[in-house]
Amino acid sequence: MAEAYTPAPPAGGGTDEYRCQVLDPGLTKTAFLTGTQFMPENVAIAHHAIVYAVPAGGAQAVREHDAKTPGLGWQCFGGTGVAGAEVEEGDAAWVDTWAPGATETLLDQDAGHKLEPGSLLVLQIHYNLLATGDKPAGSDRSAVRLRLTDGTPQTRELETWSLDAPVDLPCAADEAGPLCDRAASIADVTKRFGADVGEMADRQVEECNQGGAPKPGDTQTCDHEVEAPMTLFAGFGHMHMLGRALKVELNPGTPKAKVVLDVPQFDFDNQRLMKLPSPVEIGPGDTLRVTCTHDAGLRKLVPQLKKLPPRYVVWGDGTSDEMCIGIMVVSPRKS
Repeated sequence: MAEAYTPAPPAGGGTDEYRCQVLDPGLTKTAFLTGTQFMPENVAIAHHAIVYAVPAGGAQAVREHDAKTPGLGWQCFGGTGVAGAEVEEGDAAWVDTWAPGATETLLDQDAGHKLEPGSLLVLQIHYNLLATGDKPAGSDRSAVRLRLTDGTPQTRELETWSLDAPVDLPCAADEAGPLCDRAASIADVTKRFGADVGEMADRQVEECNQGGAPKPGDTQTCDHEVEAPMTLFAGFGHMHMLGRALKVELNPGTPKAKVVLDVPQFDFDNQRLMKLPSPVEIGPGDTLRVTCTHDAGLRKLVPQLKKLPPRYVVWGDGTSDEMCIGIMVVSPRKS
């Protein structure tokens, strides 16, 4: 990071800040990113980090957005937070994720994320202030290490595919309170993170549940149709502190069924990329199903959550909210 940054609780009663900033790798020739290591300085407040690669065509939009925002970087819930065709979702590539327990993301196959001259990185850090009593807990000047190679004609370009499912976790039987109502909880998420994040819960239900109705419960699933030929290389699961288990299955319920990612005992402090035993080829006609199990009973056991009022937990960017994401590292192929 160019300088240290001190996060602070945002408006609306939140306890989380998402901060993005520009990192310039200074590339003068095309390179392949084959290893990435996020190095947090202040681990007391670093919840997770995402590294995005922005193509040269999107660099100006990123720099202009940074220049018009006071201070170091800018607030960014959900993604890079930069408007402009060159850095919309799908163009700003998600090249690495760090969460507690993660080490260097390194694949030993002949594959990497392609970076052209003039490409930039956007580093998004989620600062969680629950453990600090919602008060600043010092500054942070984290870093990112990159492993670059010139590549060969055979080097395959990597992409990151995010497979998500809804979260509809009711309050436990012995809990009660105004936020135990689903609509009230969504309104609270919207207040803290904005309409785009607040609408995520209903949007996922419409996309994943037949009939478009919420299915309250501990376990949720979503099927994602594979639209193009690709190779699966690695993956990891991301949830928050109520997560119990996560799994990604290929073609479930068919003779070709295969589990490609299995986290039977999710540990928030040990989220790491796992290479598949061998690459898996998939294509049109295949389905990937992500399944997550959460446990509202953990709220009484986790120090960061014990002091918070009970809530009907839906998708949200805060540590007290939840997520369900199977993050897969893939490479497109021609056939």
